[in-house]
Amino acid sequence: MDDIPLVKFLITGRPEPRIRSGFRLEALRPHTEVFKLHEVEPTSVNSDIKLFLKTRFADIVKHRSDCTLVEDWPDPHDIDILCEKAAGFFIFASTVVKFISSRHHPPNERLALIVSLPLDTSHEAKLGIDLLYTQVLNQAFQDVGFHDHQLYSHLKSVVGAVLLIFHPLSIKTLSDLLINCGTPTRMTSSLRTLHSLLLVPDNIDNPIRIFHKSFPDFLTDPGRCTDDRFFIDPPVYHNEILLSCLNAMGKRLKRNICNLDDQATLSEIKDLPTQRATYIGDALEYACCFWTKHLAKVSSSCSGVEEVFRAISTFFETGFLFWIEVLVLMGKLDIGIYALNDIQQWYKLVSLYFWTFS
Repeated sequence: MDDIPLVKFLITGRPEPRIRSGFRLEALRPHTEVFKLHEVEPTSVNSDIKLFLKTRFADIVKHRSDCTLVEDWPDPHDIDILCEKAAGFFIFASTVVKFISSRHHPPNERLALIVSLPLDTSHEAKLGIDLLYTQVLNQAFQDVGFHDHQLYSHLKSVVGAVLLIFHPLSIKTLSDLLINCGTPTRMTSSLRTLHSLLLVPDNIDNPIRIFHKSFPDFLTDPGRCTDDRFFIDPPVYHNEILLSCLNAMGKRLKRNICNLDDQATLSEIKDLPTQRATYIGDALEYACCFWTKHLAKVSSSCSGVEEVFRAISTFFETGFLFWIEVLVLMGKLDIGIYALNDIQQWYKLVSLYFWTFS
């Protein structure tokens, strides 16, 4: 046995449920180490992507005798732009190289096309990213019937919230905030098949993050995501989040929410962050800061506009002053000024819509 050399196996793959559960087996745990690429420093990832691009482009220069390419092609600035577009997403870099190296097109022209495109991801459908996302989603739910409307409805409420919130939140905070997403355990269960598309931490107190902007862009574009099981209609789910925010504020806002002395000034309260965390919490803080941002994204023709009207009216009648108090405690009173402008603009749009179609 002493003559057998030490061998290490490197196994790579997306964090699919079967792979993740397989390496949690008791027999494997002492002999395996999990290395999560999304935890690598961004500068290191960008350096690797840049090296990959330079190497592959050098191969193109070497083997494309049908077109004239200078030895130092492409310009380093172009490679920097591609790295910025990739945003740490290796599949993007790989797909771009395949697109540029097409034998039926001049590579310099195809590179110029990619570099000249804006930083939005609408062009990526042509590069094959949409096909990748479609395959991953179909594989993730291959054991689920197409007509399990309750499962897909819950899935879209959870994923829609993750994609559309204005500040990353944890599973626990989303569960505390959102009406339609259930307990942290249920939310975790819904997201377990999407670990290759979303960064879902093991700790429910850490925020869920999106690996690459192209994923939400894909799911929220009906021209790209043509499967209704997964398509996220932004106005619909902004409406869901808005109503959840109003519901949370309606239930939890109250006078002197942090139980402070009536004569106290904020500058004298040394444990104010602790008081806020205890009595307000992340979910209510998010609702107070961003509810009008979601309101601004709700379509004036949305079927739930009447419900939104009633909820806002109730909020102004019962919770407006308490909302201002929380903003003061957070040191974000200026948000209230911009919020009132958002409300006024939305009311104008909705009133115009109803006047036009009445």
